[in-house]
Amino acid sequence: MARKQEAFPGIKKIQYEGPKSKNPLAFKHYNAKKKVEGKTMADHLRFSVAYWHAFRNGCADQFGGPTRLMPWDDGSNSVANAQNRVRAAFEFFQKLGVQFYCFHDRDVAPEGKTLAATNRNLDEVVKVLKAEQRRTGVKLLWGTANLFSHPRYMHGAATSCNADVFAYAAAQVAKAMEVTKELGGQGYTFWGGREGYKTLLNTNMGRELDHLAKFLHLAVDYKKQIGFDGQFYIEPKPKEPTKHQYDSDSAACYAFLQRYGLVDHLKLNIEANHATLAGHSFIHELEFASSVGILGSVDANRGDMLLGWDTDQFPTDLYDCTFSMLTIMNMGGFVTGGLNFDAHVARESFEPVDLFHAHIGGMDAFARGLKAAAAIRKDGVLKDFLQKRYASWDKGLGADIETGKCSMACLKKYMVKKGEADPNASGRVEMLENIINEYL
Repeated sequence: MARKQEAFPGIKKIQYEGPKSKNPLAFKHYNAKKKVEGKTMADHLRFSVAYWHAFRNGCADQFGGPTRLMPWDDGSNSVANAQNRVRAAFEFFQKLGVQFYCFHDRDVAPEGKTLAATNRNLDEVVKVLKAEQRRTGVKLLWGTANLFSHPRYMHGAATSCNADVFAYAAAQVAKAMEVTKELGGQGYTFWGGREGYKTLLNTNMGRELDHLAKFLHLAVDYKKQIGFDGQFYIEPKPKEPTKHQYDSDSAACYAFLQRYGLVDHLKLNIEANHATLAGHSFIHELEFASSVGILGSVDANRGDMLLGWDTDQFPTDLYDCTFSMLTIMNMGGFVTGGLNFDAHVARESFEPVDLFHAHIGGMDAFARGLKAAAAIRKDGVLKDFLQKRYASWDKGLGADIETGKCSMACLKKYMVKKGEADPNASGRVEMLENIINEYL
């Protein structure tokens, strides 16, 4: 049954009005059809809305209850309310003009008393999701399972000390993968929210890592079994809710995937706020993942550098947006991934219209980053500098080292004969920073 009234009355589809517009409900920089380097902005950016933040997060915190006004939600845990929530969400997606959305299984449908009942609830909601996708053309970027909220997962899911919980998590993921396939999802994400430890006093780390790898191998096998051809992702995060999570950052994930023979099956979904919690910049995490060929998708948000927890704010930093788009464009762009706004409105921004303001700002920020990155690439300022900086590796000794023609003994003989290394050239750090500022 369709909604009888709009969830966001009075708000029309958001239009591009250009940089001079003063309309807070218009795009100043994101022009979906405008081509940049031969692709539309929409195809470059592949924007997605995070269902859990946009339509399930009431912005409660540890000091107070929820503040958001969500008139489309009657507050019940019924399937009917969940279905109504879906219709409101797709009205928002359509009015905002995004191509994709992402969800956790428990975001879209309530749990029942048994797993079978829960699966039936999910199936009923999936009917509406499928219908709304057909109606609007909005697609599922990726799906995932919530393996961290329910008390059964207090010790973890794949890394639980309880084998029955491992089995329950596997059954839940199997269903979530089936649903993702049914909805045409282009990927599936694993986030190890409780795959870690609070204390090593009660933890067998080696065994838990083995179990986590076993879980992912089982998922890879099941993916083949059901004929799901979407991309698998792991989303790194160092802590919260656990003290230490095994998927702590891009490098840790890459080492894990290599160690357990999974590197050909999973890429990474990098979140900006998770990067800063790990003590890295967002760009560092993107660059590392890209350099080893495992950057797949991005959760676009930002954190507060003064706080040690996940604030999930909407992205507005033009430097981050520009450098992230440089990395993404340099690797050839997204294939199955995209920019998913894993962010929520501020607790003080409680009216429905604030959800539009937040996403418009994030979309415009990345559109500006895209345009700046394209201009930097066109002018070749960074590319030319990097080529000159590493020129000693392109011929002679450097080329011989890279191709394995020189042994340690060979290098010793070379340098003893030469006596001293050639002088270094300046890295021109400040000059490059100044140049980048010219594009923003």
